[in-house]
Amino acid sequence: MTEINEPLAGLDAIDWAELEHAYGPADDVPGQLRALCADDAQARSKALHALYGNIFHQGSRYPASAAAVPFLARMAADVSLPDRNEHLELLAALAIGYDEAHLPVGLDIAGWRRELAEFRARNPEDIRAEYDAWVEAATDEGERRVREMRRAMFDHERQLAAAGAELGAYDAVRGELPALCELLGDDDPAVRAATAYLLAWFPEEAEDTLPRLLGVLDGETEPAVVATALVSAGLLGDAGLVGRLTPFLTAGEPVVRWASATALARLGATGAERAVSAGVLAELAAAEAVPPEPGVLFHEGDVRGYAATSLTLLADRFPEEALDAVTDGLSATSGPASFPVAAAALRLAFGEPGPDGLPEFDELDERQQRLIRTLGSLDTDTWRWANFWAVVRVWGLPQRREAMRAYAGMPEERDHRPDEPPL
Repeated sequence: MTEINEPLAGLDAIDWAELEHAYGPADDVPGQLRALCADDAQARSKALHALYGNIFHQGSRYPASAAAVPFLARMAADVSLPDRNEHLELLAALAIGYDEAHLPVGLDIAGWRRELAEFRARNPEDIRAEYDAWVEAATDEGERRVREMRRAMFDHERQLAAAGAELGAYDAVRGELPALCELLGDDDPAVRAATAYLLAWFPEEAEDTLPRLLGVLDGETEPAVVATALVSAGLLGDAGLVGRLTPFLTAGEPVVRWASATALARLGATGAERAVSAGVLAELAAAEAVPPEPGVLFHEGDVRGYAATSLTLLADRFPEEALDAVTDGLSATSGPASFPVAAAALRLAFGEPGPDGLPEFDELDERQQRLIRTLGSLDTDTWRWANFWAVVRVWGLPQRREAMRAYAGMPEERDHRPDEPPL
């Protein structure tokens, strides 16, 4: 049976029941893809939510994920359909998972392919022996239990299939890029921005896509599109782009200046002339204090969090200034927004975490002490998250708010709500 709607041509030719997603057979995916083309906005929203749940479940991808890609790509290119930017955003998610795992330096596709090839070549028994040694090396009982659980969950065949599905989805999206690149000239600015964002994750295609992204900078008037193209160009390019992107540090729109600084930080521009490096620092610090609008798709729209990770790239030249800026930004966060900022601040303050934890508070320097006090001042909506505990635990810090305050010599808050159980 031939589909009436051209973007869905060939949908019925696929045996979706033989493909799997997060909940088993993927025979519900065709209906969801059809619903994305419906006139009913509520039906489209429900279908998109379902697809994020089954072919992109908490960042995982499945055999059905790659199979859905050509249809999503053709929907994005069909100007008669609504919500095309959302189709592009789903394609990006299917390709790379959550982008914060690849920021601020960009996607290492060569490393990804190499790691999968090495995993395929390994003997499962050797991996299990490494897990056993890892469990034995645990330094405390809590860590041992966590490691034992990780060892018990290891399933070589399942993990190999999952890794293959992830790279398969990535390559499926990569195959659609020649047609999708044309959407950089779409009439809808949201589509242009989503396209520029998508292109950031395919360095193997940069010979074709990078000139197109740079071309956007010449005529685009929408700040969010310009900002997205700048960041994407920075993720794909090399130091030869510094001169091309530097003029945007003095643009009128704050989000464009932030994007230029983000790209230049990734390209290593802080080794350039003093005015350029100082401008990069200033714009990233400004984004920590007051994140610019309109937002961009990178880092799930969390400009402050992305700026914090970018500031870690300036640690060699501006160690004190970068730490001050990120600590300032951390003091303005709450809840999940604090996670990447806290991690960046701790890395700037203490370097890579070591096995021995941190010294006594009095042995820390002034900026390190200020960071610890800032952590102890964050509200209970931040400290109730196990994710936050995991961040501070990596550096050997207390995992309860009152314990952190005690470590810093801060007064006890008797009327403060107690820490809540982890989420």
